[in-house]
Amino acid sequence: MTEQPPAAAGRPAEYRIDDLAHLSGATVRTIRAYQDRGLLPRPERRGRANVYGTAHLARLRQIADLLDRGYTLASIKELLQAWDAGLDLGGVLGLVAEIDGPWTDEQASRISRSDLDAAFGGASDEAAVAEAVELGVLERLPGRDDEFLVPSPQELAVAAELHSAGVPLLAISAHLRELRGQVEHIASRFLDFTTEHVFRQFLDHPPTDAEAAEAAALVRRLRPLAQQTVDAELARAMRTLATRYLRRHLSEALPAELHGPGATAAPADSGPVTDPRTATDPNPASGPAPETPAAGPQPARAAGPGAEAVALPADAVAAVRALVGPEHTAAFIAAAARREVQARAMDALVPNGPHAPSEGATDTAPGTEPPPGT
Repeated sequence: MTEQPPAAAGRPAEYRIDDLAHLSGATVRTIRAYQDRGLLPRPERRGRANVYGTAHLARLRQIADLLDRGYTLASIKELLQAWDAGLDLGGVLGLVAEIDGPWTDEQASRISRSDLDAAFGGASDEAAVAEAVELGVLERLPGRDDEFLVPSPQELAVAAELHSAGVPLLAISAHLRELRGQVEHIASRFLDFTTEHVFRQFLDHPPTDAEAAEAAALVRRLRPLAQQTVDAELARAMRTLATRYLRRHLSEALPAELHGPGATAAPADSGPVTDPRTATDPNPASGPAPETPAAGPQPARAAGPGAEAVALPADAVAAVRALVGPEHTAAFIAAAARREVQARAMDALVPNGPHAPSEGATDTAPGTEPPPGT
């Protein structure tokens, strides 16, 4: 930058607008626009000429520095007004920098067009790329058609994983649009909440340097809380809803797939299971059922078409009867069995799940014999 001309002895430097533009690096048009927007004080009028001083040059350099740091002209105007009000601009700038700083530790990366195509099945999809650029998932690099900036590599990796699982690219982008709107609503509510209860004390007057520093420290403390809260609540909701949702949709398919040779699925309309201690053979020719110890497995029978007798511990049947009553005993046992089968089926789909079979282990319930063929 060209050095300003030396001022006359004892007099501050004075510039015409062309000289000020030359020294500051701004154009004459930009200087006048800053004056119109209140960013730059008006010059002193001397006869027919406008005279600018060192304060104008310093202000133009401040504006240029803030623009380079990513601030908008509106936010720069607020900062400069705070400065003009006698506040330490360092503290105010520190607060604004804290707010404008990154809200994640994730680092942006770059990806070549060939690697991008490979990550999404190897085919080039211009419409999907244009959609990703519009959403900000990808950013074009000036003068580079074969490379993109990836602001969030994690978000791009999720999209690639969903696509490999069979989700169409345009469906992924539509889902992201919907999700983004919902997340922005959550972020807005969190900001309203923290503004009302934390930052209100700093907003009803121009903050002092100490208050700005305190507010900046609070921003640093509260910044991760929104994401941590959403992460915890999303995990809770997924744990609750996914189990319910998937079991409902897989309840009819899974039992048929998991039954082994010779196994029989329990009918949905099975009749009541007879008490092992009072069970009788429905066929009179067979005679009464033999007495067996109450604690051992008993030949419980279910009435109705397609029913099959199963051996259940007598004390377990008695406990169920005491819990739900004799008229609901069979339905309770059948529902509990179906629920356990479905739960084990769900867990078996997850490696190292709680019911995933270990090497050499069987799924035989305690006190019962394994079914034939296992």
